[in-house]
Order: sequence, then C-alpha cells, then structure tokens
Amino acid sequence: MNAEDLLDLIRSHWPDIRSALDDERRDVLLARLGDLAAAPSEERAVRQAAQGVRLALLALPPGHPVRSALDGPRWAGPARPTPDLAERARELHARLTVSGPPTGTATDTGTDTAGILAQARQRLLAEPSFSPAEARHRCADRAAGTDGLIRLDDPVRGPRYPAFQFTGGDGGPLPVVRTVNRLLLAQEDPWGAADWWLSGNLWLGGRPAALLGRLPDDLLVGAASAMLEGD
Repeated sequence: MNAEDLLDLIRSHWPDIRSALDDERRDVLLARLGDLAAAPSEERAVRQAAQGVRLALLALPPGHPVRSALDGPRWAGPARPTPDLAERARELHARLTVSGPPTGTATDTGTDTAGILAQARQRLLAEPSFSPAEARHRCADRAAGTDGLIRLDDPVRGPRYPAFQFTGGDGGPLPVVRTVNRLLLAQEDPWGAADWWLSGNLWLGGRPAALLGRLPDDLLVGAASAMLEGD
C-alpha cells in the first residue's frame, strides 16, 4: 500500500472513519492530511507527511476495516513524490473538512464503532501505568522530565503514563522509548502510539513494549521508522 492507496482508503471509508474517531482524533487526522497536501516535493517530506496520516489512522479500533488494511502487508511511502499526490491530498482534505459532523456511530456492518473504540482505549488503560506525580518522581533527575512520553487521559483516574516507558524499580524513562515515541508522533496522537507499543507486531514477533530490553534498541527504532522511511 502506497500513499495514493492510503488516500483512496480514506476516501472510500470516510463515514466509517468519521464515526469511529472522536473530535480530537479526527482533527489530528485532518491536520496530518493537510500536512501531506502542503508537503514540499522532496521524497522524504512526502513520506513523513504520509506516515503522519497513517499514524493518525492507527487510533481506529482493532477490527475496523481501515485499521485492518493498515495492519496488513507492510505499508511503504510512494516511490517518488508526484504533483498529482499533493493535488489529490488537497482535494480530499478540502472535501473532508467540510463534510460535517458524523451522523452516527455504526458502520455499514452494524458494528458499534464508538463502543469498539472505547473498548480499545480501556484495553490500553488497563495496562500498568503511573500517575503524573509518580512519573515526575521517576524523571526528577532528567532534564527532559516527562517530555516525549506517552500520556493517556483516563476519565476515572486522570492522566496516566504507561509503565512500559520506564525501567524497573524506581528507574526513569528508557531513552529508546522517547526516540520511538517521536517517530510515532506520540505528543499528537498518544493513543495511536500506545497502541503500537502494546499490540502485536508481526515484524518484531510480539508486542514492542514486551520486547524492550530483549531486542536491541536499534531494532525497535527500525520497526517504528520502517514505515516512515518506506523501507
């Protein structure tokens, strides 16, 4: 699947996508699509922008048809940027921006996508995590503090920092986690980044979070950057 295929996927499934994402996640997707429409002609810039669109779509719940397509064969950016790609991205961005609010939460198959999205978030929130005070304590002697770490908003407990990001005991953040989080645009889409870490990865052979310290850091970074680079 290349960037042109990605635009076609969004176009054909937009009602489903719009219903499955909350307002914040839809705004992120539209912003990333705008980045692609405005990307300069350099190949790397186009790949980075297209990857931003893809990462925004990873906020869709598992089992969603678009998410299933993205979780299939490894996605790669376009072989080379073309004027047509930017024009198609601009047209699609304009169309989706004025398409109005979602009319419902059910997909064509009757699946309650809002419910599935809520379940997916609950799955992520059920993972071990720390409160902001606990996270700050672990980052007390680090200049970067909690910057670059995934923070998920729990409607019951408030903000939570997934525990996999820290070393055992009272240890601080793992440097490789910050590196990968930057690639995953975690500051803009923490749910999508958390899902990447906490879901199975066919290339790595397991959940990336569970492989921290078991696989070389470079391999984890490579798994995250492969999509970005289009390798």
